[in-house]
This record gives sequence, C-alpha cells and structure tokens, in this order.
Amino acid sequence: MRHSAIHPTSLAGRYRDQVGSKAQRRAARERVTAYHEARLGELIAHVEQAVAQFRAGELDAFEVDTVIHQYHRATQKLWVFCDQSGGQVETTAHFIDQLDDSCEPIDWWQRSRPTRE
Repeated sequence: MRHSAIHPTSLAGRYRDQVGSKAQRRAARERVTAYHEARLGELIAHVEQAVAQFRAGELDAFEVDTVIHQYHRATQKLWVFCDQSGGQVETTAHFIDQLDDSCEPIDWWQRSRPTRE
C-alpha cells in the first residue's frame, strides 16, 4: 500500500487559513503582552505590600519569603498562560477578550496559593 505524499506548501497554506493575518497575530501578541504586564503589576503589588509590612515590623522575613514564593508560583502560571512561543497567541488573546467581556478575571494570586497552609 502506497501513502500519498502531501506537499509541504499545501500544509502551510492550510495552516495560514486557520490563523489570522500577520497584522492580526501582531495585534493578538500586543493584547497578550498588555494583559501579561498588567497582571504582573498586580502580582508585584503583593510583594511591595509585604516588603512595606516587613519594614514597618508587621511581618517577619519568613512571612515575606512566603509571599515572594507565592509571587514566583503566580508568575509561572501567568507566564504559561501568556506564553507566545507557539501558534496559540490568537486563541489566548480571544480568551483574554472574553474574560474582559465577562468581568470575571483570573486571580493569579489566588491560583498560586499552596493547597495546604
């Protein structure tokens, strides 16, 4: 039995039909980047608050370390969500748009909480 060969350019053409134009992909990357940066700012605020509380004597170094560790977990989850290395940037941008429309944002800080405390 002989397999029919698929010409590489026909596959590339089908792929291009499934994804948007170069301008659409660029716009999607910009939306994902803006979302990523905004969420990073929110997560950094948690660390800023913990450091301020430490300086005021309200938290000890270990409590601040716990906050920093949670920040690290949260940014890892956020990075995976916003990863633009694959071809899913348009899908991620569309999902972000749906989140904005539904007013139900993802709370990356809560998602990174340890399962046991």
